[in-house]
Amino acid sequence: MLLDIQSLSHQYQSGKHTQLAIKSLSLQVRPGILGLLGANGAGKSSLMRILATITKPSQGKILWQGQNIVKSPQLLRNELGYLPQYFGVYDQLSAIEFLQYMAGLKGLNQSLATQRIEDLLAKLNLTHAAHMPLKGYSGGMKQRIGIAQALLNDPKLLIIDEPTVGLDPQERANFRQLLTELADDRCIILSTHIVADVESIADQIAIMQTGQLIQSATPKALQEKVADKCWQLTTNLNELKQIQHDFIVSHSVRKDNKVELNIVAEHCPDARAIPRAPTLEDTYLYFTSNKRARTVLARAC
Repeated sequence: MLLDIQSLSHQYQSGKHTQLAIKSLSLQVRPGILGLLGANGAGKSSLMRILATITKPSQGKILWQGQNIVKSPQLLRNELGYLPQYFGVYDQLSAIEFLQYMAGLKGLNQSLATQRIEDLLAKLNLTHAAHMPLKGYSGGMKQRIGIAQALLNDPKLLIIDEPTVGLDPQERANFRQLLTELADDRCIILSTHIVADVESIADQIAIMQTGQLIQSATPKALQEKVADKCWQLTTNLNELKQIQHDFIVSHSVRKDNKVELNIVAEHCPDARAIPRAPTLEDTYLYFTSNKRARTVLARAC
């Protein structure tokens, strides 16, 4: 089971100008979780809509198990589950009514739909709210309903775009656990700009910037690329602004009248700095920050 994206490009019209949303992107997706990282505007949502067969790309191929779904999108749609970034529900319907409606749109027969809905509501901890109108659901509950509708047809490819926006920390943790449980026998693409959402669950990470794929590897392999560029520095608060200007600061903790900084830099940034283990956030910031290309004279170590 494989999703093979080959030299994909997509452009769209914005007023009188043509904008290139995706530029010659090639990527292979295997069973497990692919974390697609990038800032807002990086092209992630455009890619998700193309993979979900909603938008047709300007150029390139997308092969699903060897079949070109750009030419024949129905080949994938029967095995596809999709949760877009902005997922609307019919507030006056209950969870069961809404899922029955979505099952009908997906072509499921009634007996199978009934069983699938019952199983998914239990799996997603929504059985107690099955007959409650969706307008009474919290943000996290609505996201779980979104996942339920995406799983109704037991898809082999599950595409989820920015799923944790608006969720509290516990709901985000529950959501990550759910995806881990679902990833055994399907391809899951999770698009987000929040590194913590994929750091502990992704089998592969792809980083996009301005429509291009700039890195793709396992989390461990990506962290190894910046292993010699990560430093910890405890300094005075009055130095913080200059350090933030000169270097990539991935994390900071204030301790009394000092601040402890995690810095990503090509060379030791200060004589007081000590090496530290890299994180996925260090990697992401290193490859996407414009400070990476800036020549900064490091202080003598």
